[in-house]
Amino acid sequence: MTGILAPVTSAFGMPLPSKYRLKGSSTTTNSSTPPSPSTSTFSSSSLSSPKTPSPLITSFTPTPVQALSSPPLSAVSIDSVLSQAKATTLTSSPTSLDMASPETSRPASAVLSIDTRPSAAILSSAFSSPRSASPSRTIRETMRDSAVELRNSARSSMDGTTTTNGAVVPSSRTSLDSGRTSMSSDWPVHPGEINTIAQLDTLPIGTEVTFRARIETQRPISKVLDFLLLRDQTHSVQGVLARDASNADFITWVRKINPESLVQITGTLKSPPEPIRSATHSNVEVDVEDPAQPHERPNPRSPTPFQPGALNTLEEQGFVEINTPKLQPAATESGAAVFPVNYFGRRAFLAQSPQLAKQEAISADFGRVFEIGPVFRAENSNTHRHLTEYTGLDLEMAIDTDYHEVIQFIDMFLKEVFRTVYASRELEVIRKRWPSGEFKWLEETPIIPFSEGIQMLRDDGRDVEEEDLSTPDEMRLGQLVREKYGTDYYVLDKFPANARPFYTAKDPEDPKWTRSFDIFIRGQEICSGGQRIHNVDELRANMAAAGMSEDGMEDYLTAFELGAPPHAGAGLGLERIVAWMLELGDVRYASLFHRDPKSLPTKAPGLPHPEADTTKPHHADSPPPIEKLIANYGDATNTSWLDDRFQIWRHSTGAAVGWVQREKFAMITGDPLCDRSQYTQVIRDFIHYITVDLRLTPFWMLVSYEVQKILASEFRWRSLSCTEEQRVDADKHNSAQIDGLAAKARRVEREGVKIHEVKPDEEFISRANPAIEAWKGTRKGKGKQVHLTEVRPWIDQEHRRYFAAEKDGKVMSLVVLAKLAPRHGWQVKWALDFPGAVNGAIEVLVSFALQNVSGKVTFGAGVSEKLTPGEHVGGIRAKFLSASYRSIVDSLGLRRKASFRSKFGALGEEIYICYPKHGVGLRDLQNVIKFFTD
Repeated sequence: MTGILAPVTSAFGMPLPSKYRLKGSSTTTNSSTPPSPSTSTFSSSSLSSPKTPSPLITSFTPTPVQALSSPPLSAVSIDSVLSQAKATTLTSSPTSLDMASPETSRPASAVLSIDTRPSAAILSSAFSSPRSASPSRTIRETMRDSAVELRNSARSSMDGTTTTNGAVVPSSRTSLDSGRTSMSSDWPVHPGEINTIAQLDTLPIGTEVTFRARIETQRPISKVLDFLLLRDQTHSVQGVLARDASNADFITWVRKINPESLVQITGTLKSPPEPIRSATHSNVEVDVEDPAQPHERPNPRSPTPFQPGALNTLEEQGFVEINTPKLQPAATESGAAVFPVNYFGRRAFLAQSPQLAKQEAISADFGRVFEIGPVFRAENSNTHRHLTEYTGLDLEMAIDTDYHEVIQFIDMFLKEVFRTVYASRELEVIRKRWPSGEFKWLEETPIIPFSEGIQMLRDDGRDVEEEDLSTPDEMRLGQLVREKYGTDYYVLDKFPANARPFYTAKDPEDPKWTRSFDIFIRGQEICSGGQRIHNVDELRANMAAAGMSEDGMEDYLTAFELGAPPHAGAGLGLERIVAWMLELGDVRYASLFHRDPKSLPTKAPGLPHPEADTTKPHHADSPPPIEKLIANYGDATNTSWLDDRFQIWRHSTGAAVGWVQREKFAMITGDPLCDRSQYTQVIRDFIHYITVDLRLTPFWMLVSYEVQKILASEFRWRSLSCTEEQRVDADKHNSAQIDGLAAKARRVEREGVKIHEVKPDEEFISRANPAIEAWKGTRKGKGKQVHLTEVRPWIDQEHRRYFAAEKDGKVMSLVVLAKLAPRHGWQVKWALDFPGAVNGAIEVLVSFALQNVSGKVTFGAGVSEKLTPGEHVGGIRAKFLSASYRSIVDSLGLRRKASFRSKFGALGEEIYICYPKHGVGLRDLQNVIKFFTD
């Protein structure tokens, strides 16, 4: 007995033949409408009644196609074909299968291909014994150029097939894997059937097996002997290569294969002299020989066993449930239909599908995987069939010969869903609210080529191109299919390449088409799938042709570098299945919490403290606390009002204005703390209080453009801008883009500095206060310091967040964020770099704080590059002010803060200084400087 070891990529690199030979049953289906000669069908018949045993084929002789007579095969059933076969006897056993002899203990099946065009085939299910709980899905599929072929596939036992002389030939198909398809006689490497290592212990010694595995290790024992440890998932077996004159080059070649390469092995099972401790299957080994040696090719017409019993769930079919990330570094299919997400300043997307992760799992030898989870589509489609977030069932599986294998499993799954839904008690309750008509499906599911679907629509008078179908065209096609085939459930096969993603395998006979399909219920799509490209060079070429960058796709492409088996998969929308089956009319009715483009409507942010709403009445003796007003309405400047030097004027609405008296001036900072609709009323009443009651001259600073317009238009005040609110968007903060920050972060880590958020309890405050005092001490000898607020980090802790850099119990840096109005976000109230801190710790700490909040963040007011005249300021006055401003900025070094903040991408938003036309001279503007330097 000879053996084969061959790389998978070479084995599966050849084009597949165009026709299928598919196993059928000797039992007819309940379909009332025969399939078209150009239409493939899948059978998923229900279990025959125990009272009526399945018919058995006691003898069977293959008949060539010429022996079959009319009528045409387009309307033929499996029974009618079998009745014309030579020397064929159909009997119905009067006794149960428990009493049957070994030769008749398993029902026979026939392999049948009916075809006048490349796309057609019929797949019928093989029935299990009456003791089985559900139908057996053991369809076997081979690629052949012949139009019709029959072969006997009866088995006498799990371990062997009885020949005409009574001998038992060992078989290699005895596990759950029997649902996989067999290899074609035209296959370029080996026609044997694919096993798994897990099955090897169940097979007789001497059986020839074929399986795919990774080369985990190689152990050259001598020049003439080599041991391979072959791994398939968690199972491993030893392969033995013995050198002789005919295979010397072969062993030399094998020894050059890289570890973890995926290979296809064919060899003979043998008993090792002693148990192999390094392999999980220690009592068997595989004798592997040179594939170039002459060897006997198995006859593709020989009997092939099938596994009895139903496998009703994906787990029972050998599928492994996986959970894939919903945050991905790149778009799965196209950048236009994904939701971008800020991932700590880095680009990311919500998963459009688990497609890439599924394929990576297959390349890692999982074999068959599935996932049920959320899928996100950024498609602005407000239709009855689209959701932006839905629940998907995605599956992927290694295939033996052809992507139609995956259709087999989906067909089985969906028909089980249909039976379950229509047997449920809740169905009648639903129909009272949403009446629905009869849902029809056939035991043999039609598989209609896309080109034939296009022709059906054209014959119906519709002008359609050979591209992806529109929704009205799909729905009309569903009506035509129901009229022609009597079913609401069908498969549309071989879609055009321009309608499929980059990873879809093309039809080798015509690259215009792909090996892909959609499944429809009542003319509406519920599933899309197909065969994937498993050659990394072809993947890269397709990505380049589609204009896709490899950035973010490195892990995906790397998964194919060491080899991946041919595989196929599909994705199903579970809400759609329910909606179209039950004719709910809208997919939203099949979702408990639906999400569509109109979900999450834009709303004005609510107030953090509704009890401090100035539009609601308040008792004059108990106005809202200033801290809560800042959190409701405030910007950075308003937080300084908590300092002792500020006086707070209260309005009858509960609004507040903070001000400081300096000689004859009332120095006011920031917008009034109230709803913006109340600005004019509050400003008017406050100015009356200052000018009439106190007889002071108001000087209003650091106000928004909106307040500046009110002062200029309502009161004819002058205005200018020489300051700006320096803001960043925390959602777009990317620490990797800050020059030099990565090196500083590494230094901080090497020094053992801990960067973290803290809750300032007494113990922490007692350690931080000495550092704060030391910091203040270093500032005293540096001349005038421009500031608006004092360093008092422990006040109003309800609206603060604290971040610290610590080493050996010492606080080295402190960042305090203050909560502002929802539209303003947060303020970096203080960023203190204490004496003795590790160089760069403050930048790393600020970046860390920005990563831990969302939305806008301001560093507070900073100087502008130049003074900009506003309302009622011009001519000589404007020139004098501009010159004075440049002198003041340079003398006080006011640009230093702006330079630090610019590292984090802070952008300036103009804020204004306003003063009345009369009562304020140019020299009085010096009071502004004194106000900020006291």
